[in-house]
Amino acid sequence: MLGSGVRTVKRAVDVTGATLLIVLLAPVLIAAAAAVALDSPGPVLFRQRRAGLHGREFHVLKLRTMRVGSERQRHALAASNESDGHLFKIREDPRVTSTGRFLRRFSLDELPQLFNVLMGHMSLVGPRPLPLEDSAFTGDARNRLLVRPGLTGLWQISGRSDLSWDETLRLDLTYVDTWSLRLDLLILARTPAAVLRGNGAY
Repeated sequence: MLGSGVRTVKRAVDVTGATLLIVLLAPVLIAAAAAVALDSPGPVLFRQRRAGLHGREFHVLKLRTMRVGSERQRHALAASNESDGHLFKIREDPRVTSTGRFLRRFSLDELPQLFNVLMGHMSLVGPRPLPLEDSAFTGDARNRLLVRPGLTGLWQISGRSDLSWDETLRLDLTYVDTWSLRLDLLILARTPAAVLRGNGAY
């Protein structure tokens, strides 16, 4: 568990980094938002309840990549789920728009989460934030909640959706147990290459 001192340092890095990235990536975010609006009717932003630090609920922000009403179709697609454990992933999800596929390929749909970082819901680096209905808060998995969920993390640079739940959980717990500023900087440095490779991005 992170002490108060390292939490302060981590938070300072988060605020500084998120602010700089929002300024630098503003043209990309605006263009992506416009593409979403032109592709299909509905809101540009998608909000979903996620589990944050100590299990506190927050609404994660993403650019909408699915058609409106897609969440209600999830149970009908349960048999097509290609993931295990507490994740729901379909490589060729029929609910995803054409623009959405491009945004997911390069993780551009995640850019609004920089504002989640500024609001203190998330960190630049940490375990992936799971939807509340999918979250497992039993056993060792509870330790994921000892830190803020991240925009990127060990899972991001290690295969993303290609990982099993057990592999994802192992990486998350490794991050919680071995956190250091050096580790965060290493993950941030390796994230752009992982995003461009697109492994597990669907």
